[in-house]
Formats: sequence, structure tokens, C-alpha cells
Amino acid sequence: MSDDGDASPGTTAGERRYTPNDVNAGRWVRRGVLILVVAALAYVAYLVAAAFFPRWWSQRVADQVNGHLTAGTLWGLFYGFVFTFVPLIVLAQVRRRFFNWEWRGIVAIVAVLLATPNWLTLSVVAGNSKAAHAGERIMDVDAPGFRVATAIGAVSAAVIAVVVVAMSMRLSHQRREVKNLRGKLSERDE
Repeated sequence: MSDDGDASPGTTAGERRYTPNDVNAGRWVRRGVLILVVAALAYVAYLVAAAFFPRWWSQRVADQVNGHLTAGTLWGLFYGFVFTFVPLIVLAQVRRRFFNWEWRGIVAIVAVLLATPNWLTLSVVAGNSKAAHAGERIMDVDAPGFRVATAIGAVSAAVIAVVVVAMSMRLSHQRREVKNLRGKLSERDE
């Protein structure tokens, strides 16, 4: 045997046996490095998106509106309403019992993606980057009324979606009660 303190029976000098704890520690180090790399990439993607998307979205809206207040208002109401109402109705499907947690996450991601036009408008309105300020100026000149109309459409869509989901839940509850009562009546009649 060797004088090496790390050697254990069945190993030669200079070799080291790894225990399951050593392997698990290596996994956690790899996971930690992976998390740091993903976080850094997400931050860089955020910076690139903040520099590009607000100006790009403002140009797309300005091309549609073409400087007309009426068109800006109508397009704003359309985008605000549709891209708030539809994602909220899709998101409400998460409460369905037949979805497992994986599908609920997918449905939630789809709902967030469906609201992309509203997220882009919000990046112009609430952003503090140079692109967001440029986007505000573009919308002020070439898309008047769009931002305010989008906010009005989004708020009204949110209210209507909450009412629709609440009514749906109430009707579902009443259907279950009627089914339960019919079952009790049929038991009593037998």
C-alpha cells in the first residue's frame, strides 16, 4: 500500500474513488453554470430586444395608421381588445382539470405569446431605452390616438373576460349541481 491518504483498498497510488456525493456535487456545479449562462444570455437578449422592438413596433403601427387619428383609435381599440381578451380566455383554460401541469404551463406560455402586440405597445409606453423614446415620438406623429385607444381596449377586454370566465364557472357549477340533484332524485325514486 502507498502512503497516500486518498488511496483506499482496491486503488493504486494517485487514484481516487468517487462517491455518489462527488458525482451529485458535479451535477449541481454544471447546473449552476448552466443557469448562469442562460441568465446571461437572457439578459443580452433583453438588451437587444429593448434596443430593437419598440422602434420596430412603432414603425409597423405608424405604417398601418398613416397619421390619421381615427385609424389610430380604431387600430388601438382592436389591438388592445383582441390581444387582451383572447389571451385571458386562453389563460383561463389553465383551470381545466384534464390538463396536467406541463400542459398548463404550455397554455400559459401560449397566452403570453398571444398578447405580444400589447407587450410591444407597453414596451414603447413604459420603456426607458432610446428605442422606446424614439417609438413614442413615432407614435405621437404617425399613430395618434393609438396608445390611449390600446389602453382603453385592453381594460375593457379584461373586464369582459373576467365576466365571461366568472359566468362560465358559475354555469359549470350549476350544471354539476343539477346533475347531482338528478342523481339523488333517481336514487330516491328507485
